[in-house]
This record gives sequence, C-alpha cells and structure tokens, in this order.
Amino acid sequence: MKQIPLAIGPAPMFTFDNFLPGANSAALAHLQSLRTGSVAPPPVFLWGVPGCGKTHVLRALAHAWQEAGAQVGWYDADTPLPWELPSQPSLLLMDDCERFDAGQQHAAFALFVEAATHGLAVVASGSAPPVDLDLREDLRTRLGWGPTFALQPLSEQEMRAALRREADRRGILLADEVIDYLLTRFARDLKHLMRLLDRLDEFALAAKRAVTVPLLRQMLADEGMAG
Repeated sequence: MKQIPLAIGPAPMFTFDNFLPGANSAALAHLQSLRTGSVAPPPVFLWGVPGCGKTHVLRALAHAWQEAGAQVGWYDADTPLPWELPSQPSLLLMDDCERFDAGQQHAAFALFVEAATHGLAVVASGSAPPVDLDLREDLRTRLGWGPTFALQPLSEQEMRAALRREADRRGILLADEVIDYLLTRFARDLKHLMRLLDRLDEFALAAKRAVTVPLLRQMLADEGMAG
C-alpha cells in the first residue's frame, strides 16, 4: 500500500477542477457523492480505453478525500505486496485491475473483505467491464457488485481544450499548429499526450526556446521517435 501525497503548489496535477468531464458527468457526480459509514457503500468500477481519464479520476478522488482529512489507500500493479490498509482508512482505490498478478488479485480480494468490515468506500478501474477481465472469479464478482461506469474518451475539441488548459497551467504558449501536430501524429490518448507535453516543457526550458513544431520535432528526433 502506498498513500498518495497531497499535491504541493497552487495547481495540483490531478483534481476534478482540471478534469474535463465530457460525457462522463454522471460518473463524476456519483463519485463525488460517495461517503463512508458503518455500512460500506457498494464499490464503484470505472472502465474504458487507455487515455479516457480513469487514473486522473481516481487521483482526483484521492486528492478530494485527502483535502477533507481522510486517509486513502492506493493500489495498482506497481504497488509492492503486502497490501495493507492505512492506519485510519476511509477510501480504497485500485487502478488498472487487469494488470494485477495472482498475488495482487488475492490481496485485492482481501481488501474488499476488510472494506466491508470497516465500512470503507472502494473505487476501482480497468480496461473493460469486470465480467470481461482475466481475473479470479471472486475478485471479478466484487469489482462488478456495485455501479459500473464506462468512461468515454474526450472529443477532439475537448482534447484540444485539455491540452491548452495544461499548457496554460505550465505557462506555455501552445500554438494551434503544435496541437494539430500532436493530434494528427500520435494516438489520441490524453495520458500519452500529457506526458509528451511534460517532456516538451522540460525540453523547451533546457533549450531556452519557445514551444514550436520545429522544437517538438527536434525533441522527438533526440528521443529516437518518429516525428
């Protein structure tokens, strides 16, 4: 188990404020209504294609609960075993469940049992509905027991807005031709595009140059990527 540290600085990277909901308003409204109590609420499962925002939503939920003073447990395929609860847990998050190995699947099921005992909220994500995931049957059943939401990818217009919003947060002047280049030459996976933007920001700062298509091409050439 690892706890997500509260973001430091005026503009946290993963919040509901900097997430464009697109067609996912119902899922966000349900997540923001979650509470813990003596009886655990039904678990929530989010699924969708890579880049649709599953991890962002989970981290935004963690940030919101931590801001309210709650302890959040985060578990994914990179979280080493054993998986343990925080000292005073309120919310458990499991990301990319389809990547869990046999030991992690066993640990995830045990966390569900503990969540039911302590009245904890659980939100998980995956690449497909629980019934279609290659996981042990008891874990699939737990993951699919409560509300399930299919997160829809952003439209091109929404993706442009998300890239521009992140560029504005970083103080980058992102011209339309740079966004056009990103959207026409790379998969429209927002997570991947945000990582590209992050590297481009660092590259521009190191080169002391403005962000332009030639600079982006130079960065990709230096990284050995086709541009």
